[in-house]
Amino acid sequence: MSDINSAILERLEKVVDSLQDNSVKMGQLLAVHNEKLSKQSEVDGILFEKIDRLHADVNRETENIKKGCERDIRLVDDRLRMMEKKMWSIAGALTVVSFLVSVPGIALIRALTPSDPSARIPEVRSTEWITSMTNTSDSSALG
Repeated sequence: MSDINSAILERLEKVVDSLQDNSVKMGQLLAVHNEKLSKQSEVDGILFEKIDRLHADVNRETENIKKGCERDIRLVDDRLRMMEKKMWSIAGALTVVSFLVSVPGIALIRALTPSDPSARIPEVRSTEWITSMTNTSDSSALG
């Protein structure tokens, strides 16, 4: 029976030794795993920091592009307004000119223009001429 007990004890010691070896190996494996996890956490922190910086850069550039587009739209709008004003001025001028050269426009101009003969230079019907020095009429020029 002592042989059986010693065999059992020997067997138990082997099991305990293998459990101790497995425990040490598990401890080493857990240490390596924890080290990988901490390195991954550092890498994650660096990546998240880079992502945050890129996000801020993209937002800043987006705002700059948006402001540039708004400025360009305002410039185009101002130019269109100026062209529209010129177009309406030209259209108004063409309307006035076309009315003035039309039959009703000519009638209106004649009605508004005085035909008073006193405003005209009188027509000279006499062939006599008066010299400024003598103030005499010379009918010899009649021939």
